[in-house]
Parts: sequence; structure tokens; C-alpha cells
Amino acid sequence: MGFKCGIVGLPNVGKSTLFNALTKTAAAQAANYPFCTIEPNVGEVAVPDPRLGKIAAIAKSAEVIPTRLTFVDIAGLVRGASQGEGLGNQFLAHIREVDAIAYVLRCFDDDDVTHVENKIDPLADADTVETELMLADLESLERRIVPLDKRAVTGDKDAKYQVGLMTKALDLLRDGKPARLASITPEERKDWKALNLLTAKPVLFVANVDEASAASGNAHSKMVEERARAEDARAIVISAKIEAELAVLDDEEALEYLRELGLEEPGLGRLIREGYGLLDLITFFTAGAKEARAWTVREGTKAPGAAGTIHTDFERGFIRTETISYDDYVALGGESTAKDAGKMRLEGKEYVVKDGDVMHFRFNA
Repeated sequence: MGFKCGIVGLPNVGKSTLFNALTKTAAAQAANYPFCTIEPNVGEVAVPDPRLGKIAAIAKSAEVIPTRLTFVDIAGLVRGASQGEGLGNQFLAHIREVDAIAYVLRCFDDDDVTHVENKIDPLADADTVETELMLADLESLERRIVPLDKRAVTGDKDAKYQVGLMTKALDLLRDGKPARLASITPEERKDWKALNLLTAKPVLFVANVDEASAASGNAHSKMVEERARAEDARAIVISAKIEAELAVLDDEEALEYLRELGLEEPGLGRLIREGYGLLDLITFFTAGAKEARAWTVREGTKAPGAAGTIHTDFERGFIRTETISYDDYVALGGESTAKDAGKMRLEGKEYVVKDGDVMHFRFNA
């Protein structure tokens, strides 16, 4: 499993066009009028990683299984969505479970595509989206905290703790600031995440530009990138129109088209890299005759936790892992030769997984 990314934005910013292109489906209707997406769309894509193919070729694996990224696209948000304007608010619940949220911002001029605010201003659009998410969080917390307050007064320790945690978010939201700015201790992190606050999630700004600006961006996208830097977020410049055209080409045609445009790779690869960086994700591999497979974990994950992404029994009965770095695996031609060369390491429960590790877990059933 890779990660789950929610896609939000105002109507007619290219959000559904981008979703269609990235997932190579027509699941999200793309049309030039607000609220054309009337139910949330979910699509999965394989995470491109050339390392996996090389590992599979060396291991002579019968099947190659990449890790996957899930996109969740909801109806366009408009000013007042949190009070029921438009349709976007009806679907905010569908992105409460995602790992990160991509704000798709219109950074192109086109008289044929209407803008719900009648002007091209990506920063104002970002403020509108952020405000509606904050208001949705505020409404949710103010409703949930009432019964907890009553229990806290009676001395319920868990209720007091939950009220304290919610208050951290409420203080920020009432001040017009997103919950992700809260100071959370390591001990509180799990419970904080369980609050499922939209504005507590990491943000990736997606500047949707015209075709001519895909390689170098434009004035609009430069403002978005500056905003991302100021907020310690991430930003990517992408042309949804180009991505849509690439989606219908075969691999060779797509590469030729990218070269003509001065691009090195499709936007999906860049978006995934930024998403992985935003969430501190890394990839490890397992390989054998049956299959070669990529797995995603957070940076800092220890070996038993990585084993648990494969199966909970692996984590529960973890003994050790036989580990080879990707570079050694490829350079030496596989597991047995790497072992003969002394490049296979036996690692225990405290080993911190590194990006590119090729791992074989030993466990008690």
C-alpha cells in the first residue's frame, strides 16, 4: 500500500481532469460547469519505480507487484460549502481518512473555461478551500466536544484528555488557522490523528498550468510555490491537459510527447515523489521466484513494523530480517551472490528500514 491522497479544489480548476488522467479512467466526469462531480471518485494507480523491474528481472519473478497510490476526488468546493453551498461539503467526510490533501489550483487563463469567482487567483482559491476545510473541522469539533465536556466535569480522565486535545485544534481554528499548526507531543500523535481533522493533514499544492507553462511554470504557479515554501508544504507544477493527453498514448508515444514538451516524466511520478517526501515515506522490496513486490512504510519504521505491512503474523512472530541494499542486490546479481559477497545483513528488531532495502523476513508462525 502506498498512500491515500484527497483531491480538493474549486469547480473548473481541472481537478477531475487531473484525476481522470492520473488514474487513466473516465470515472470522474470532467465538464465545464460547477458540481459536475456528484459523488466521490476513488482511483488507484501503481507507483512507478524502475528499481522494482530490475529486482524482478534478477530474481526471475513470475509476478511484479508495485505499491499503490489511492486518489479520492470530491466535488468542487465553493465559498460557503461548510454551510451547505454547492455539493463539495457533502463529500468532505470521504477525505477525512486520507493521508494528505492536494489542493488543485487553477494557474491558467482560458476564456472558454469559467471560473466560479470570475477571476484567476490561485492564492485566493487556496484560501477559499482552506477556509471551508477549517469551518468543517470547527463544526465537527464543536459538536463532538459537548458530551466530552460534560464527562470531564465529573472527573473522567479520558474525557479531560480528549477535551485538551480538541481544544488545541479549536483554539487555532477559531483564530482562522489550520489544525496542522498545533504543537503535538509524540505521545499525543496517535490520538491526534484519530480526530480525522481535514486541516491537520499535510498539504500538497498542485498548480494546474497551461501546456506552454508545463516545463517552467508561470507567474501564477510561482506564487503557489512561494506560498508552499512559506507554509512548509509542498508544491508541484502540472498540466492536467497534458496528463489527459498522455493517458491515451502508449509508453513510446508518451515518451516522445514528453521530450517535445521539454518534460522528463509524466506528472504522476513527480506528484508521487512530492507526496512521499511530504509524508516521509520510503519503499522496501521483497523478491523471489513467485513475485517481486514493493512496499511503502514511513521513514524510521523498524523491521518488525515493515514486516507487519506484509502480514500481522510477520510482525507478531518477527525473528530477524535478511537485508540487502538495492545497489548491492543489482550490482551483485541477486540474493545468493550478495550473500556470498558478504552483503546480506542479518538485522533484528531495532533495525530501521532504509529506502531500497530488499528484505526477507524470518518469523515464528
